[in-house]
Amino acid sequence: MLLLWVFVLAASALAAPAPGADRPSRRASQAPNVVLVVSDSFDGRLTFHPGSQVVKLPFINFMKTHGTSFLNAYTNSPICCPSRAAIWSGLFTHLTESWNNFKGLDPNYTTWMDVMEEHGYQTQKFGKLDYTSGHHSISNRVEAWTRDVAFLLRQEGRPMVNLIPNKAKERVMEADWRNTDRAINWLRKEAINYTKPFVLYLGLNLPHPYPSPSSGENFGSSTFHTSLYWLKKVSHDAIKIPKWLPLSEMHPVDYYSSYTKNCTGKFTDKEIKNIRAFYYAMCAETDAMLGEIILALHQLDLLQKTIVIYTSDHGELAMEHRQFYKMSMYEASAHVPLLIMGPGIKVNQQVSNVVSLVDIYPTMLDIAGIPLPQNLSGYSLLPLSSEPSKNKHKVENLHPPWILSEFHGCNVNASTYMLRTKQWKYIAYSDGASVLPQLFDLSLDPDELKNIAAEFPEITYSLDQKLRSIVNYPKISASVHQYNKEQFIMWKQSIGQNYSNIIANLRWHQEWQKKPRKYESAIDQWLKTHVAS
Repeated sequence: MLLLWVFVLAASALAAPAPGADRPSRRASQAPNVVLVVSDSFDGRLTFHPGSQVVKLPFINFMKTHGTSFLNAYTNSPICCPSRAAIWSGLFTHLTESWNNFKGLDPNYTTWMDVMEEHGYQTQKFGKLDYTSGHHSISNRVEAWTRDVAFLLRQEGRPMVNLIPNKAKERVMEADWRNTDRAINWLRKEAINYTKPFVLYLGLNLPHPYPSPSSGENFGSSTFHTSLYWLKKVSHDAIKIPKWLPLSEMHPVDYYSSYTKNCTGKFTDKEIKNIRAFYYAMCAETDAMLGEIILALHQLDLLQKTIVIYTSDHGELAMEHRQFYKMSMYEASAHVPLLIMGPGIKVNQQVSNVVSLVDIYPTMLDIAGIPLPQNLSGYSLLPLSSEPSKNKHKVENLHPPWILSEFHGCNVNASTYMLRTKQWKYIAYSDGASVLPQLFDLSLDPDELKNIAAEFPEITYSLDQKLRSIVNYPKISASVHQYNKEQFIMWKQSIGQNYSNIIANLRWHQEWQKKPRKYESAIDQWLKTHVAS
């Protein structure tokens, strides 16, 4: 690790131009290499002040100094598979119908990497992809399909921490480190020899919580796991204990989420602070893997020829709003890191415009000089991050002043839609009438504890109309509702006589088995009702 720190301290001489120097404009024939690193569950607020004060992230800071960082970048769906489907397709979730962690893109879908390969790029990917259909546990699928059923069951293990008491243990998430090593080995043995530009993708699991086998056969991931080595990177005095609303005052969807995530019980301040500290330590380990990639590019004399992009599929609540995991439109869950550095990218620049992960697709093609398809939901980020060049980008191609995020999966009992603008965060649910909306002014209420939708009906109405102009969300909600029933019926029929036994032993087994007939009856009642297509 000492070598990494030396590199961070000395790197300004490698990547930053001399004061007043202009970077050369990019021509299609001189298209740069591209490296995209996507982690899991990384709270984007840790990449800028004041969140950046809580944990040492030297390579994220390096990218900030030598590139452009986006201060208001958001996921388009705060859960793994749908979010990654947005990254790889450039389309909003309702357009790809990536409803949950089981329902993503078709395996043959044409991604930005496919297009870049068609245009002469050498391509390679390592690590977590998770954007196609068919993955994740039976529990995860069934919980998503039955979210409209009139019962309330804990679906996750209680969030907890697990420490490796070793001050020298660096490689805690071994699978991620192996994939990082594979990516570096590919750079050293193959990419270095290419005469054409290359694009490399590395997907990391960290800082996603680890599996918790103690919570049953189909266990979730509620363990925040690290070593003393990484825990030392955390500034414990800077850790905030989040404010919580009383259970009785929570938004009904938030209460459902908190309950199903096993977070409605009593937590001491020490427990909460430990969970947050361990999560931040996991972020520090993530940063180190990003650093290994940057260091390898430098050692191979590729760094100044390569655009590096770092982002995450979503954030992590880490006990904010009495929840862990994601699946929420609150900042800790929906706000993601997004940093870009490399040839032609402005250095030490912070962009406050709202952007989202669907912008990755057009940005990748724009970097390569490939014409952009007209049907994309996203916009290239180069007009916001690149050095000016003559007629490179037209004004009308700049990003609109809003982003859309939506959620249709487990642990939330209503389809959720967020419209984020410069000032407002508007969250609508289901059909727009059966569940009250939320409105937050983050400049006055950064903790998102005061829903002001009822206080500002005109603003609420205006934002709702804007949201409806982007997506007919009542219709989408009805489609998801019908999809959930159809999928559940198909699954139930596929397992036949084993149904009662299997459904009783999913992640919710501890509560289900107390009153199995009651919960089966609730599902039967749900299946009798119909939603118009």
